Amino acid sequence: MTSTPSSIADLRKSYEKAELNEDASLADPLKQFELWLQQALAAQLPEPNAMTLATVGSDMRPSTRVVLIKGLDERGIVWYTNYDSRKGQALAGNPYAALQFHWVELERVVRIEGRVEKVSAEQSDAYFHSRPLDSRIGAWASPQSEVISSRSVLVANAAKYGAQFLLQPPRPPHWGGYRLVPDRWEFWQGRKSRLHDRLRYRQDSGVWVRERLAP
Repeated sequence: MTSTPSSIADLRKSYEKAELNEDASLADPLKQFELWLQQALAAQLPEPNAMTLATVGSDMRPSTRVVLIKGLDERGIVWYTNYDSRKGQALAGNPYAALQFHWVELERVVRIEGRVEKVSAEQSDAYFHSRPLDSRIGAWASPQSEVISSRSVLVANAAKYGAQFLLQPPRPPHWGGYRLVPDRWEFWQGRKSRLHDRLRYRQDSGVWVRERLAP
């Protein structure tokens, strides 16, 4: 059995940048998230819009991947992907998922849980046609999550669909947006001595209840 290298086991960091308390946090978790997201953007963090998406497939095995937030409002958090991918297949069978943002430089984590639904075809169309041309062709070229023999398959597919659609590729029927409708949020702020701040918001009869969790 291989032991954990001491250089990893001994890594330590003291979190001392900020605090999160009930008096200073907002009663609406969406507003609190928007505040933190704007602060992450203002800090010019690398890819502050990146979030980890966790799903559970029919085999009951959880899986995670990083996707990019592309919209948010009172209805939820939106991202776009291939519906036939592993995550798409998992969501088709189990429409519940979790998202996590980790803003390392700010010593902050946001976790969001809830039910996932597809956005409208009109919304997916609008976003698809706002993407760069090579990204639109890529949505056709990649059979996401399927085994392929080599990268040449992707290159050949891109050339094929580029020639077929030229400058006007339509949105593939297997590609579009998902929206996670939150029923639970958690905001984590690193604190000294591992006594971190954790505030959870949960739905209770249509009202958001804010609670402090032990770190």
